[in-house]
Amino acid sequence: MAIAALLFDLDGTLIDSMPHHHLAWQEWHRRRELPFDEDGFFTATAGRANAEIMRELLPGRPSDDYLVMADEKETLYREIAAQSLELIAGFEALRAAARERGMKLAICTASTPENMALAFERFGLDAQMDTVVSPADGLRGKPEPDIFLEAARRLGVPPAECVVFEDAPLGIEAARRAGMPAVALTTTLPAAEFTAHDNIVAVAADLTTIDLDTLERSVNDKKETSHA
Repeated sequence: MAIAALLFDLDGTLIDSMPHHHLAWQEWHRRRELPFDEDGFFTATAGRANAEIMRELLPGRPSDDYLVMADEKETLYREIAAQSLELIAGFEALRAAARERGMKLAICTASTPENMALAFERFGLDAQMDTVVSPADGLRGKPEPDIFLEAARRLGVPPAECVVFEDAPLGIEAARRAGMPAVALTTTLPAAEFTAHDNIVAVAADLTTIDLDTLERSVNDKKETSHA
């Protein structure tokens, strides 16, 4: 079976933003005198919407408070990232190779519209995609499958013919729930963090090592193994 579409997370997958988010979250916690789990925070939260995270950190607040706090954190991120944000290595070559094969492309992210705008203005990523899907479209965040399933619907591609690229375990889980194979990038977390997910067809340090022929064989091998 041929791959028909590649679905990319944004933060940590297309743009090297996670160190900037780390610093923003660190400062957000410091301002509230909350402990910050340097090692475990992103494993537990990457891919989730900010308001969902903050409800767990500071339960019992009015909904508007979470929106204000989320905006504060993202403002911190944009201040840090505005001058130093870079693409993950290998994206341009992978995009060109996928287009040569007629594959469709989508960004599927939990990022805010303002953060997406920063990346899109800097790199023109939105113009290189067929669609962009996020919780701003009224969808649940990862690990729920909604964002990936909506992307497949918009692209007119069966979920099983999509491959998801993600740097977070919750994103890999969202892909699994959507019935999609996934490539785990170790740009944010080590490979050991992804061992529990049986829909992974490749693990890579960045996008430079992604060969579409090899990826297609891995997807088909995974399907044959799952049906054996």
